[in-house]
Amino acid sequence: MKPSLLVVARLPDALQHQLNTHFDCHHATQLDEASLAALAPRLRGIAANGESSVTRALIARLPALEIIAVFGVGYDGIDVEAAREHAVHVTHTPDVLTDDVADFAIALLLATARRVVSADRFVRRGQWPAGQYPLSTRVSGKRLGIVGLGRIGQAIAQRAAAFGMHLAYTGRSRKTDVSYAWFPDPQTLAANVDFLVVCAYGGPTTRALIDARVLQALGPNGLLINVARGSVIDETALVNALRENTIGGAGLDVFCHEPQVPAALFDLDNVVLTPHMASGTASTRQAMADLTFDNLDAHFSGRPLPTPVP
Repeated sequence: MKPSLLVVARLPDALQHQLNTHFDCHHATQLDEASLAALAPRLRGIAANGESSVTRALIARLPALEIIAVFGVGYDGIDVEAAREHAVHVTHTPDVLTDDVADFAIALLLATARRVVSADRFVRRGQWPAGQYPLSTRVSGKRLGIVGLGRIGQAIAQRAAAFGMHLAYTGRSRKTDVSYAWFPDPQTLAANVDFLVVCAYGGPTTRALIDARVLQALGPNGLLINVARGSVIDETALVNALRENTIGGAGLDVFCHEPQVPAALFDLDNVVLTPHMASGTASTRQAMADLTFDNLDAHFSGRPLPTPVP
């Protein structure tokens, strides 16, 4: 008999087809309370993504649950502590998306600093014949601060070094294997850089980590780039900072209530908005799908998990 899975996210079609072939899949959006209660005793796995919420209460309702497989590197919506208490494994898909996210962080930085999107609109609206486009901000040689120097943060640093940028970072502790300047908190880091790139993990401990004080420290010429989680930034404070030119601009790939984006951002020329697409290349999404399936297949085949959460 195929193991029964609860699918709590919209997954890529190819991955969903693969899961349907090997597992007895049930979609949370198609289940009412009575149906979920009837299925609960035989649901052995959950397939989720990086935006999914798998709560302590849900885990407790599924007595046969053995594994939660996350399609994504982030798992801040999964109650990992509750999973461990119930001897439930949690897996994710790290590493395979590192390069794409790092590439995209640099793309957002360049687009924001050089005002690429606004300049595109300038040309399309026929405004060029009336005068030159305003000057933009240089990237090469500037000071870049990274919030969270994990796999993605270090990949961003490597790319920024090619632009001759001066690198600094903040994190839970100073790293001994890098030579970049370390600052003890985001506010101090922001006060000492031109650009701030956020790639910290999400969750309660980093919620609104980038607040009004950090934005004030970054200053009217500073730029903020976020490829982490929307929750890491105080979104209201960010909107106010962009409106009031407390900071120079922002490039945002993630938001607090996706796919809803604060409407106040839509009319601002000093912000670049993208739909959580940093890892959105065909090759990377396929690698993520493969790894998600491999984790589930390994568990139910009795093999070691390829990528359990730390």
